[in-house]
Amino acid sequence: QVQLEESGGGLVQAGGSLRLSCAASGRTFSSYRMGWFRQAPGKEREFVAHITWSGGSTSYADSVKGRFTISGDNAKSTVYLQMDSLKPEDTAVYYCAGLLRRGGVWSPWGQGTQVTVSS
Repeated sequence: QVQLEESGGGLVQAGGSLRLSCAASGRTFSSYRMGWFRQAPGKEREFVAHITWSGGSTSYADSVKGRFTISGDNAKSTVYLQMDSLKPEDTAVYYCAGLLRRGGVWSPWGQGTQVTVSS
C-alpha cells in the first residue's frame, strides 16, 4: 500500500513563504500526476496545483497563480509546493494526492499539513 506524507506546514505572517513537501512510501508508486489541494474551515476541499510527470506541465488555481510553484521528482515520488506572498485566505489544511492515470480519480491522499497565515 502506498502512503503519502506531507510536511512543511506551520504558522507564518502574511507576505511570508513556506515550502511544503510530499513523499510517497510503501510499495513502488508510479503516478501520472501529483497535486496539492487545500481545505479551509467550513469550506470544501479545493484544487491548488498539479504537475504531470510526462512533460512536466503544471496547472494552478487562479487564486494562487503567480505566488505558488509546484515541482517534484517523479523518480522519488516526491512533490513540493513553494508558497510565496502568503495571504490569510491561504490558511487551510493542505493535502497532496496522486493520480495514477489520466481520467482516473485522485488517490492516494496524504493526511494533510496545516498552514496558518496571520495578518
